[in-house]
Amino acid sequence: MSTLTPAQTTFDLTDQVVAITGASSGFGYHFAGVLAAQGARVVLGARRLEKLEDCVAEIKQNGGEALAVALDVREKDSIAGFLDAAYEHYGRCDVVINNAGVEAGAKTYHTIDEDDWDFVLDTNLKSAWLVSKLYTDRVVTHNQDGGNIIMVSSITDSRTIKGQFPYAVSKGGMTRMTEVMSLEAAKYNIRVNALAPGYFLTDVSRILLESPMADEFVKGIPMRRTGNFPDLDGPLLLLASDASRYMTGSVLVVDGGHICASL
Repeated sequence: MSTLTPAQTTFDLTDQVVAITGASSGFGYHFAGVLAAQGARVVLGARRLEKLEDCVAEIKQNGGEALAVALDVREKDSIAGFLDAAYEHYGRCDVVINNAGVEAGAKTYHTIDEDDWDFVLDTNLKSAWLVSKLYTDRVVTHNQDGGNIIMVSSITDSRTIKGQFPYAVSKGGMTRMTEVMSLEAAKYNIRVNALAPGYFLTDVSRILLESPMADEFVKGIPMRRTGNFPDLDGPLLLLASDASRYMTGSVLVVDGGHICASL
């Protein structure tokens, strides 16, 4: 008799606790529903608490379990409170997804001002480090048997176009952070990987994808379309579950071949 774990149970997240930043809209909102449907107990963080409560209501209506926690990822105390809520409510936190992200419009290095730079870098990059640092503190303090950190990066970490200066810099830093942190977190049995989506219609990409140049832009994607949120479900479940138990420092690109076309 085979001792291999059946593929259908490898991606099972029953009773796993997953904390997601930036969960009030876009990827984070979608991820919460996908993970809850696989049995995870999801802890949702964002500034817009009413939006989080909407997501929690949807999840519970579908038989899942979720908790909404007000979170400002630019504030260390707020991050600590968010993570503590997960431990206080569920006793552990198995996965943290650093999904919070913003952009500053079509800005170049010359046109962006200091406030916009700080807003983007603090939200997208510094927060990912702080969340990961404070999560690691709690994994150690609670004598947890390891953990899992997932960064939501972007193909803008390596695909260079004009007008995305602060956002692209922040995502480039996040991808590099993933690689360095994977080396340093291994001693705590914490895996660190990144999901790098291409162009999906979100609040961040809306300016480009709803502009007159959108059709021409999409022609540069080999699959001739932008991504749909369900296109991320499989890669997300891979990184969140034991299916990726021997993966760390990996950057999983989901972009319809866009990076290949721009080499």
